[in-house]
Amino acid sequence: MLAIRVDVHGGPEVLRPVTVPEPTPGPGEVVVRHEAIGVNFVDAQHRAGSPYPVHLPLVPGIEAAGNVVEIGEGVQRCRPGDRVAYAGPMVGAYAELATVPEELVVGLPTGISASSAAAVLLQGMTAHVVTHDVYTPVAGQSGLVHAGAGGTGWLIVQFLMAAGVRVIATASSDEKADALRSLGVADVIVSRRSDVAEAVRRLVPGGVDVVFDSVGRATFETSLRAVRPKGTVVAFGQSSGPVPPMDVARLSGLTGEGLPGSVWLTWPTLLDYNAGRAALETRAADVFDAVLNGTLTPVVAETIPLVDAERAHRLLDERKVVGKILLNP
Repeated sequence: MLAIRVDVHGGPEVLRPVTVPEPTPGPGEVVVRHEAIGVNFVDAQHRAGSPYPVHLPLVPGIEAAGNVVEIGEGVQRCRPGDRVAYAGPMVGAYAELATVPEELVVGLPTGISASSAAAVLLQGMTAHVVTHDVYTPVAGQSGLVHAGAGGTGWLIVQFLMAAGVRVIATASSDEKADALRSLGVADVIVSRRSDVAEAVRRLVPGGVDVVFDSVGRATFETSLRAVRPKGTVVAFGQSSGPVPPMDVARLSGLTGEGLPGSVWLTWPTLLDYNAGRAALETRAADVFDAVLNGTLTPVVAETIPLVDAERAHRLLDERKVVGKILLNP
């Protein structure tokens, strides 16, 4: 079968199409024939070897959807022919087939295609965690979403708008800003042309109630300056690189920098918030329901043949697309 393998860390050019044997399920595993594979920024980080350590050789990818074709000993929930999707944490999705622990797969409801599932499951569950468990928004509050036209930011924006929150979103280009405005976001800041913290405080003089930051190094100081006293900064990614070590006393507002005080800072992960089968099933169902009822509208930027995974990563690294890139096995 066709798979994409990384033998050495580097840029998109290290993604090599290879032919490997078809997998056989072990106890508690199922084999999924992929119909659509989600491309995520963490895939590029695994490819580059930073900041998350991985062992080589590696078949990257943590998200896909398709059909169960074989089950291993002890599998109880899945049967051959079931339509399913999964979203990590194990790698190996950049292939025509993959073995997946039964505990990690979820069924697809009627009305959710494999492409929709691969476009929304991982980022949708992340958006759900940060807007339902980590921070529960209330109508009339304000929130800043960095990279609002990115895969997860796009969905966070929609969850917040559905809750009646005033959304301020940043975008790296006019095209992405226009896409956010078409979604109904009135307050969009093009980050390369503005001091984002100053722009936010012109819109909300006291600072926003919550900041959602998936960018990391390039935006973290802005997040601290844009939030209100006793507000919350939810960090959940580092697409621009890791945030340098910080004196935690800066969150007190007492270090003489003019920062707001009593700020809550958290980094949630799906690994913790989806711990246990019940949590995974409930959250995935909530995300799929949100798609079916129109709360979430995922956008597929482009679907690219699996053999051209290098091009998909070049698009990902350029950060010019709005929405999700998918691979077609």
